[in-house]
Amino acid sequence: MDALRWLVDLFNWYIPVGGGGLLVREVVGNVFGLASALGGMRRKVWAWPVGIIGNIILLTVFLSSLFGGADTANLLGQAGRQIMFIAVSIYGWVQWRAARAERRTQHEGEAGGQDTAITPQWAGWKARIGIVLTMIVGTIALTPVFRALGSWEPVWADAWTFVGSLLATYGMAKGWVEFWLIWVAVDVVGVPLLWSAGYYASAFMYLFYGVFTLIGFFVWLRAKANEKPQVETVMPDPTLQ
Repeated sequence: MDALRWLVDLFNWYIPVGGGGLLVREVVGNVFGLASALGGMRRKVWAWPVGIIGNIILLTVFLSSLFGGADTANLLGQAGRQIMFIAVSIYGWVQWRAARAERRTQHEGEAGGQDTAITPQWAGWKARIGIVLTMIVGTIALTPVFRALGSWEPVWADAWTFVGSLLATYGMAKGWVEFWLIWVAVDVVGVPLLWSAGYYASAFMYLFYGVFTLIGFFVWLRAKANEKPQVETVMPDPTLQ
């Protein structure tokens, strides 16, 4: 019984800050998220499972009333996006593992390049238009749903971060350079939303992510310019034969 009580106390551990406090598992979940983002920037497969661990932890944070936090706001969009993250991350994990295996086969015997999972590529204008339309339509459609379920106001911001996170994670799985810019759009709305709801650790991390995602965009942009597309190896120019 004492051991169980110790686990409950650890689960609900707060660090006093000013007149309030920081929930430790919220901080830990965001640390895993940051580690996943770093791995994503370096195009490492381990970024996906690390991110999943963080998603599971943060899911318990954004549904705080179900885990003893009666005075803490529920952000259903934030909670729902953790579930979405887990599902899409499994897809991304499988995609990147397969891509890494193909790259290792193509570059067998060469120095370097075998440990990165993918070669970054542009999504193209058709995909970009689809992203913008999905962001707008998805936010409009989900806002009344989240409001009816009792999500924190402004509910449209919760819906925006949910839809944007879905698109950004999918874009990362596909290897689209633009996915970093989608994260910027999510962070711009997510920071004030999380701060107003009292999730200060997550708000701070979103602010940090905003800067980090811009760096990631330029890192992937440079990688795209410096690496040959995989299709050039798989489908050689017939005029050279």
